[in-house]
Amino acid sequence: MKEIAYSRTALKALTRMPRNTARRIRDKIRDFADDPSSQADNVTRLKGHDGLVRLRVGDWRVVMRDESVLQVLTVAGRGSAYRE
Repeated sequence: MKEIAYSRTALKALTRMPRNTARRIRDKIRDFADDPSSQADNVTRLKGHDGLVRLRVGDWRVVMRDESVLQVLTVAGRGSAYRE
């Protein structure tokens, strides 16, 4: 299992959403860290960004950097997840 590190903005987004949704997102992130092939249908590499992947959880998008430590950068709704 990879170590998971959350950015400040990701933690802030998770605390502001309903608990059951945040729990579901954290479970999917943990599943991906344990076994990346388990989330193969929901994970896509982002074009134009080295090492960034997108995890889809319902209407939510989780942008992560997949290296030795899985860094969760952004948790946002699908309409605003890719804006910088």
